[in-house]
Amino acid sequence: MNGITRHPTPLPAPFSKAVRAGGFLFLSGVLPMDAQANIIEGDIQAQTRVVLERIALTLSELGASMADVVRATVWLSELEDFAAFNEEYKKYFPAGLPTRSTLQATLYKRAKVEFEVQAWVGS
Repeated sequence: MNGITRHPTPLPAPFSKAVRAGGFLFLSGVLPMDAQANIIEGDIQAQTRVVLERIALTLSELGASMADVVRATVWLSELEDFAAFNEEYKKYFPAGLPTRSTLQATLYKRAKVEFEVQAWVGS
């Protein structure tokens, strides 16, 4: 055994929603999508809530929580949304903020935000 566990996505796409390697859990990029892979409409705060709730759910399914997140990479379609995004983002990390990089990018189906996170889940 190589210590790597892959958790497939329920979406019709070729990737794992999460991979555990050693004591770390790596989540694939999460977009503000519904179960049919449609982008949920709304402003940056609404889309950020959807993404962070999906991340919290995946972490919970795999025995972790938002408090275990140590690193986040965030892509915003518009940097003008940065302040409003931050207002919503900080609500999901009351135990302390993870390290983070934030970049601007053109996102799938005109989504406003996408996240990747890594969490420490121990050995």
